[in-house]
Amino acid sequence: MKRGLIFDLDGTLVNSLQGIADSLNRALGQFQLPTHAHEAVRGFIGDGSRILIERAAPTGTAARQIDEIEAAFKADYALTWPSGTFTYPGIHELLEHLQSAEYPLAVLSNKPHPFTTAMLAQLFPKTRFSCILGQRPGIAHKPDPSGALEISHEMGIPPENLSIIGDSTIDIETAKNAGMQAIAVTWGFHDRDRLLAAGAERSVDHPAELRALFEISGTLPPTPSTCP
Repeated sequence: MKRGLIFDLDGTLVNSLQGIADSLNRALGQFQLPTHAHEAVRGFIGDGSRILIERAAPTGTAARQIDEIEAAFKADYALTWPSGTFTYPGIHELLEHLQSAEYPLAVLSNKPHPFTTAMLAQLFPKTRFSCILGQRPGIAHKPDPSGALEISHEMGIPPENLSIIGDSTIDIETAKNAGMQAIAVTWGFHDRDRLLAAGAERSVDHPAELRALFEISGTLPPTPSTCP
């Protein structure tokens, strides 16, 4: 059986830095708070929208205002993300190859679930993901293994036969916590040294290298599409 592949979204499949940074700065500006250069925002991304706001807001900002900034960010991002989100070169070709080779594909993101599903539907309309999970209220997000293990259950593939592919130390930690293989990509938001220090079993510098790891070999039984 081929390995099931669970992809992160931001920094792995798509470069969303511009869209996130612009919406974040507009939300901060609504409250007359300092804004940030895109490179600084790059270091804030990966742990969901709430922590994004906590990292961007001045130290000591009250929880109620964090809530208000997060709401403003989400409202802006819902309208503007398409203009600041781009697929990385080679990703479409990679997914096309993996799909034709009948690899089970899934996405696990700390981006809020509605944004995750909308982004995948618009940017990857031809890719069949068996399971898509974004951040959902009341559900622990990465690096907690709950989402990864939910995908394992829904896809009917044991954790040891799944790989998590991502650009952040959060993805590597999630894979380790879930008992899955950790594959780091270096074109995203975290640098290679951090990814290897976190325990990545492999690292790749381009989607073509990732494709080479998964050559066609045998066939798979039909993959269910039962993930909510």
